[in-house]
Amino acid sequence: MKKLIGFIIILLAVQLAFAGIVSAKELKTLAKSGDVIIVSARNASDYGAKHIAGAVNIDHKNLYKTDGVPSMLKSADEVAKIFGEKGISEKSKIVIYDTGGNKAAGRLYWIFKYMGAGDISILNGHLKGWGKIRGKVTKNATKITPTTFKATPDKAIITDLAYVKAHKGDAGVVLLDVRSADEFAGKDTDKNIKRYGHIPGAVNLEYKAVVNEDGTIKSKEEITKTMNAAGITNDKEIILYCASSVRAGIVYMALVDILGYSNVKVYDGAYYEWQSDSANPVK
Repeated sequence: MKKLIGFIIILLAVQLAFAGIVSAKELKTLAKSGDVIIVSARNASDYGAKHIAGAVNIDHKNLYKTDGVPSMLKSADEVAKIFGEKGISEKSKIVIYDTGGNKAAGRLYWIFKYMGAGDISILNGHLKGWGKIRGKVTKNATKITPTTFKATPDKAIITDLAYVKAHKGDAGVVLLDVRSADEFAGKDTDKNIKRYGHIPGAVNLEYKAVVNEDGTIKSKEEITKTMNAAGITNDKEIILYCASSVRAGIVYMALVDILGYSNVKVYDGAYYEWQSDSANPVK
């Protein structure tokens, strides 16, 4: 009977965990069950210094093309190969964490979603949250058993330059720039940008509007209030972008998994691509 109760508790934790975010306590339960792959989205040196025991390392920068517009995804087959080499399949239960800023974790979260993975969450509070419950950390790299990741790209959650040009002015579309107010206004120093500003017609709401200073995600009520005030509602199609769409990922998670929005896309080329073509207007 005790074993049955324990199994039910673990099962409930698993069901509760994969709704966009997972607490450190829930992750600890999942890790004990052995039915989860923890992904550190920190860079290789950070991973080598300290990571959650059992975590594998994926730096989102290794998933991008090496030429052309910065930070655009490699082909689905190339990304799938990298995931498989890390021991991750499309059926894996995945929990991602980063340094606490939610940018790298959010980007990886959206990439996994786009690639067709089903069970994906972000660790609420990241390493700081893990430390509060005295979760085990290590410097030792995790032994990986490679597998196959079968990619089924979800074209409903990604968009391109042509689509943005054609639909950014539609009444039912909100083009949401999640960069800072200064970046949006053209007060920028990003060396990858030659024409500072934003895509005409875009609304600005920084990605930090959905996260707390300690790296945790804001409550559903707080995020709902913020989005409604900005006119970012579920009856509209939301197209997210930033400079490279790295910051767009965490907002995507908040809108889709916390608020239940049904039509949210990420413009992968983002402002880097838009401003690189002089034919595209910049405001």
